[in-house]
Amino acid sequence: MPRSRSAAPLLGGAVAASLLLAAAPPAHAEAAPLTATTSVGLHNAYERSMFPYFADALDSGAGLLEIDVWTDELVGRWRVNHELVGQSNNCAGATEPGRLREGGVNKDLRACLTDIRTWHDANPDHRPIVLKIEMKDGFHAAGGLGPAEFDALVGDTLGDAVYRPADLLGGHATLDAAAAAGDWADRGALAGRFLIELIPGTFEQGNPFDDLWTDEEYGRHLRDLAAAGGLDRAAAFPAVLGAQAGDPRERYPDESIRPWFVVFDGSAATYLAGGGIDTSWYAAGNYLLVMTSAHAVPPAIDPVSPGEQEATERVERLAAANATMVTSDWARLDSVLGLVLPRG
Repeated sequence: MPRSRSAAPLLGGAVAASLLLAAAPPAHAEAAPLTATTSVGLHNAYERSMFPYFADALDSGAGLLEIDVWTDELVGRWRVNHELVGQSNNCAGATEPGRLREGGVNKDLRACLTDIRTWHDANPDHRPIVLKIEMKDGFHAAGGLGPAEFDALVGDTLGDAVYRPADLLGGHATLDAAAAAGDWADRGALAGRFLIELIPGTFEQGNPFDDLWTDEEYGRHLRDLAAAGGLDRAAAFPAVLGAQAGDPRERYPDESIRPWFVVFDGSAATYLAGGGIDTSWYAAGNYLLVMTSAHAVPPAIDPVSPGEQEATERVERLAAANATMVTSDWARLDSVLGLVLPRG
């Protein structure tokens, strides 16, 4: 949806005006459920090589922004970084709109979420944005960095700006039942809201001592909160990671958590390669489907700076293949990042 006019003072003059136009999807998109449209997202939007400040990522028009998080249990913080060691990112932790592009960066997840809330307060009618969080080494509940603590952090920072699992659930027994009923909010109703997607991280997946990955752990968390009447505390939607044929939730031995997954995430090239993957299944179930590395679908195009037309055509192709989110590293293609297309 169009950006709030209040974004203009943060960007200034002609730049703000051009971005407002680039980020404005067709009017019909506002009346469509989130699962009936396709928008464009950015991989690792927190990296300084992508944007000097996270506020720039928020201003880009992208419908999805990804953040990598490590659980640093030694000091009890959620560290934002790509690599195992250190903390390098574009988060400033600004509490005032005028400071979103001032001061130091390289701060933790609380700072990133604080930037997001401050930007949100200055742009209350912004487009719906998915915050995709890769838990690089998973949760660490024993160290005070588990799903409940994550929920509390999101509540402390983003608060009512989050579209939560309870918002989708309504009076249904599970998220799957709510999705099947088509109860996702329309994009217009999601103005000014963030939906948080959680995926297991690359380090976690390669750790032979980790037998409870982020997706399964948070899936249990949702199930148990719902059983206790406390689902309103949950802040995020766990995603089933990895493209595969059939219902990917069948990989979970514990069948009781399967109906709590309504977000799926995997390689665009794999989804389109065939191999028995019928992407219409995701559309029929009203599921969110994130297709990553859009540039890598044959014939591959530049992952960072493709031509505007070829990037647009790639998004159109993946929209036709039932993606709800298409991601790559096209940080400079504002007109493409603002696209919202019909799904399917």
